[in-house]
Amino acid sequence: MTDWPDSSGPEGRERYGRGSTGVRPESPRTMPHARRGGPPPQYRPPQDSPGDRGGHGSGGGDGYSTGQVYGRGAGGPGGRAPRAGAPDWRKRVKIGAVVLVTALLAVGGGTYFWADGKLRREVDLSKVADRPQPGKGTNYLIVGSDSREGLSDEDKKELHTGSADGKRTDSMMILHTGDNGTTMLSLPRDSYVTIPAFTGKESGKRFAASTHKLNQAYSDGGAELLAQTIEYNTGLRIDHYAEIGFGGFRNLVDALGGVEMCLDKPLKDRDSGADFKAGCQELNGAQSLAFVRQRHQEADQDLGRMRNQQKFLNTLAKQAASPATVLNPFRLYPVIGSGLDTLIVDKDMGLWDLMDMFWAMKGVTGGDGQQLTVPISNPNLPTRDGAAVKWDTARAKQLFEQLKQDRKVTVTGG
Repeated sequence: MTDWPDSSGPEGRERYGRGSTGVRPESPRTMPHARRGGPPPQYRPPQDSPGDRGGHGSGGGDGYSTGQVYGRGAGGPGGRAPRAGAPDWRKRVKIGAVVLVTALLAVGGGTYFWADGKLRREVDLSKVADRPQPGKGTNYLIVGSDSREGLSDEDKKELHTGSADGKRTDSMMILHTGDNGTTMLSLPRDSYVTIPAFTGKESGKRFAASTHKLNQAYSDGGAELLAQTIEYNTGLRIDHYAEIGFGGFRNLVDALGGVEMCLDKPLKDRDSGADFKAGCQELNGAQSLAFVRQRHQEADQDLGRMRNQQKFLNTLAKQAASPATVLNPFRLYPVIGSGLDTLIVDKDMGLWDLMDMFWAMKGVTGGDGQQLTVPISNPNLPTRDGAAVKWDTARAKQLFEQLKQDRKVTVTGG
């Protein structure tokens, strides 16, 4: 026995799905699908049969909620649309990079023209007579003069320079660069050489060829006659010339903040003012000038002084090219300014040529090259000009030929 009405009878025929109030079972309905990446679907009420109207709810009386079903919507992954006014970082980075590159180019260009304008192009190598044919590689003639230009009486006293008129050469070096490395060759200022015939600059008088110490050429005819004399005695063509005086040398070292030198033994020379203890110490401009000029404590005097000069120049180049100098504009610009203010070069010397010369000197410091003195047969040759230095003719000729042909240097100097 059961109290449930028989579904097959007339009274229960239409009571499926909706209980006792429905007339017949509910027809299947299609639910809207959520579409990703597009706008939310529009709600469409289910299409009921005519017999369903009048039921529960506002959706046609079917008893279901009319709430919409949404997908992720527009705006890319996660359904988030870009905020209005959000910064475009990629665009900002590009603009920043362009501004930075433009600023660097402007600063670099300004520095180049500023430094190039400071070069004193006063030496005209095109006036040198009877020049040898160009060889392979590049030859720089680097001269340290005893010029007292710009020095006050107090400066001269402090630097022990005296007050002699005119200019003489305190040091001379040929810096050769090529495919077989760099060679820094020192030429003793007391070298006994042939000074070729020349015409005096001021007098216009013609002087015959004669034999004297090498620094006599500079005294008689300046840089051009010195270059001609070196070319005549070595067969090497001088491509570029660079000269610095006492004042410029001191200012350059001071702008660097001093140069650290390590000495094997104490040095003391009353004439130059040198007075140093053994060991490592920092030398200021005046002390550095005294160090490179002293020679009386050396047994071989002029040759010993050249060794000190080479050692000092190597250390100077290394410190000038260090990151502490190059990356510090408050040090770099004073160094450039101090070095160029009194630097005299040839008319064809560009700033890039000067930089190539400097980096070649630094390369010698780092072991990329060698330093030597022209081969000597007699360091104390008696002459009418006093004791002079005589070259070893055969070995010197072989050395000069190797440099001219840019071959590996096998001749030892000194």
